[in-house]
Amino acid sequence: MPETAAPSLVALFGPTACGKSAIAELLAARLGGEVVSADSAALYADLTLLTAAPSGPTRLVGVFPLEQPVSVGAYQRLAHAAIDEILAAGAVPIIAGGTGLYLRAALAGLVLPPPPAAGQRERYAGLYDGLGPERAHALLARRDPAAAARVHANDRRRVVRALELAAQGASLAPGEDRLWSGETRHPTLVVGLELAPAELERRVRARLEAMVASGVVEEARAAWRGPLSETARRVLGLEEFATLPLPEAIERTALATLRLARYQRKWLRRLPVAARLDADRPPGEIADEIVALAGARERLPRR
Repeated sequence: MPETAAPSLVALFGPTACGKSAIAELLAARLGGEVVSADSAALYADLTLLTAAPSGPTRLVGVFPLEQPVSVGAYQRLAHAAIDEILAAGAVPIIAGGTGLYLRAALAGLVLPPPPAAGQRERYAGLYDGLGPERAHALLARRDPAAAARVHANDRRRVVRALELAAQGASLAPGEDRLWSGETRHPTLVVGLELAPAELERRVRARLEAMVASGVVEEARAAWRGPLSETARRVLGLEEFATLPLPEAIERTALATLRLARYQRKWLRRLPVAARLDADRPPGEIADEIVALAGARERLPRR
């Protein structure tokens, strides 16, 4: 987006537990808008506690049953429709989430790679397991050198996906290159939220304790007993709280959440943001700063 373009959207991105949902709700109130989630886990119903679903009205939260697989492409179609509907009503969409690819899918017209052909996923997963990481990566390097340069041999999921795409005449590399462009469907003010690692860990652990007190174990066990899609099974903390003793479940989920946060910070460094703001402040203060940023550049209506 050109720096001089007046935005009609605000997008918030940052690590988990940095306060995105609270800030987004305040921005919606200040700017006359609606919040749209860009969180892959929050798309699922019946996991309100585990996914820390927003308390206020938010689109694309709890819209899929747990047995239904969810893809970036499916999310992108829903997000574009929601954003366009909000804009048509004269309101401001506030896009908030911690899943970087989903945020980009909501904001941009990404041309996503084709889904795997029938049986391809199993074929290349078996090939990877049979050849081993190094030989499978060497095969990818022969078939798609650009993708191989971006994927580590030990990253089984992405090596398998890259081999699938190569077999279909597509590539993982071009799709990744497009992710980091500033081009969006509508002029957008993108703001990154940052939090010191020690404070982030404190918040993550405090949130987990609050989840447990609110009944997350019962929620996870109920979900685990029912039919689950592959993508639902990967919701962070679901298997842990459903199957492990509580102290172990808390610790494993905390460590996995902190790994996710490190990955989110890598996304934040590469996203074309207008500003990076310290999130270790009251949500209202941060929301006011974002409104001021928008106003200083004659951006967005205020109501």
